[in-house]
Parts: sequence; structure tokens; C-alpha cells
Amino acid sequence: MIEQIHALLEEIKGLTAGSTDELETLRIKYLSKKGIIPSLMNDFRNVAAEQKREVGMLLNELKNAAQDKINALKTLFEAARPDGDLPDLTRTAYPVPAGTRHPLSVVKKEICDIFGRLGFSIAEGPEIEDDWHVFSSLNFAEDHPARDMQDTFFIRHHPDVLLRTHTSSVQTRVMERCRPPVRIICPGRVYRNEAISYRALCTFHQVEALYVDTDVSFADLKQALLFFAKEMFGADTDIRLRPSFFPFTEPSAEMDISCNLCHGKGCPFCKHTGWVEILGCGMVDPSVLENCGIDSTVYSGYALGMGIERITNLKYQVKDIRMFFENDIRFLTQFEAAY
Repeated sequence: MIEQIHALLEEIKGLTAGSTDELETLRIKYLSKKGIIPSLMNDFRNVAAEQKREVGMLLNELKNAAQDKINALKTLFEAARPDGDLPDLTRTAYPVPAGTRHPLSVVKKEICDIFGRLGFSIAEGPEIEDDWHVFSSLNFAEDHPARDMQDTFFIRHHPDVLLRTHTSSVQTRVMERCRPPVRIICPGRVYRNEAISYRALCTFHQVEALYVDTDVSFADLKQALLFFAKEMFGADTDIRLRPSFFPFTEPSAEMDISCNLCHGKGCPFCKHTGWVEILGCGMVDPSVLENCGIDSTVYSGYALGMGIERITNLKYQVKDIRMFFENDIRFLTQFEAAY
């Protein structure tokens, strides 16, 4: 063993490395747990008693020599590279082109900003909901078509648990825990069991607004709708309200805007009517207020709801709703300036 140690000492004195990888290989070879020097130290117990003192001193000298050599070579590598050449570890590995905001996100933010200027605050709720908040509290009868499996995704083995079909469920949750005045806007993803086509998907996005206070009238609703339409589609936009029916509002209406392509003159987009439907609205039904613990003899309110995809289609003339979900970079980069 003594001769082997002397040979290793000479070998270590002549060690060289051309890179940090080669240096690491040398360190592993001589000093790692399974390296040459630790292996010799494990064999030390087999050395004859009269040689243990000499062999022990040589082993320590060998270990120190190897460690000093490795450290010296490491110092040389560090000294050969000035600080200015050190890599910036915070830099990305390669240039990454800047992304753009998704058109649905752009329009959702714009809608929220418009209603924010009217004093509305944003409210959110769960996408997996119960029957009470999605249907029963909103006057949906037991035999209403929206409860049918063809329209609603129910959770298997849990008939009262479902994926929300509208963000009106957020409104009922807010009315249950907050006393009027309530002035909220509820953006979010909703789900309906519909066939996928250029104009419909099984998941899409809605924004609904709710205002409950004393002496709220249909005139207040109309003024809010007119303000929204002009801010979103331009100062020349006109609106039209048509009577409709929703279980949770009475009276109810559908709102149309003057076609922003033909400016009301008539074109294929508006089916030559000059008008395009964009949302539903109405005065909150008194029974909905009572279901949420609000005295309908004191308070009244209005609600409205719209599909974000629908508004985006109108604003940017996107003909196929499926394009919003395909992540085609050629489509998304068209909205670089839409901030």
C-alpha cells in the first residue's frame, strides 16, 4: 500500500484539467465516496500494526494533496474568467417573443372598466354550484328546460350539484350575504351542454351586472345600458329594448344595438334589420329578492347579462366563436394593439 500511495502522490502532482467538467471528473475519481483515496482508507484496517502509523500519515498526506490540487485547478478556472464574462442566470435561455392579451380578456376588462365607472365592483363565485343558487333561488320551475340534461352538466350521483350555466349564481350568493345597496358585476366562465359550432360552445364566458337599492327603476337600467353601448361600440351607437321573458326578472327585455358594420342600414351580419342582439336584462323579480332575504317592499333592482364571446364577435367581427379557443398564434397576434 505504501508504494501505491507514493505512486498516487506523484500522479496527483501532475494532474491537469481543460474544463470544469474535467475537473469534476478528477474530483469524483480521487475524492468521491467511491473514489480511490476513500477506498484506500477503507483498506487501512487491514494494514499490519507496525505499519499503521506510517501508512496513516501517508494517507492523510495523499488526501490533502488531492484536495489542494483540485482547489488550485478550480482557482485557475475562476481567475481565467473575469467577472464581466459571468453568465446572467436571470436571462432566458433564448429570446422569447412577447405575447399578447387574449381578445376575450381584452373585452372582459373593457366591460368591467365601463361598469366600474358606474360604481360597480367585481364579484366572483364557484363554477361548481348547487341547484339552489343556479336555479331555485332564481325562480326556475322544476320542469324548466334549463334543468334538463341536454342544457346543464350535472355531477354524476349528485343531482343537486352542477356546473353553473350562468353567473347569476354569483348574484344570489352576494345578495344572501350582503345588505343593499348592492352594485356588482360578475364575470366568469359558464357551461352548457350544447353542440359545438361556429356560434356555440359547451363552455363560454359571461358578464352579469346587478344593482339593488331603494327606488331603482327601469329608467336607471336603460341609462346604464345606453352608457355601456356607447362606451363599448362608439358614440353613434343606438339601442333598442324588446319585451322578453326570464324567470328571474320582471319585466324583462332583450337589448339590440345598431349594427356597427352597416350603421343601421342593413347588411348580412345583422340580417338586413340594422340591429344586433347583445344582451338580456330586466328588473329583478321581487320573489328573487325575497329568496335571498331582501325585503322586496323596500328594495328593487335591475340585472343584465351578456356573453363575452358575443361582444367580442361584434367588436372585432370574428365570424367563428371556436377561434377563441384554438390557440392559433396567427389569430391571436391580430390583437397586439388591443390593450
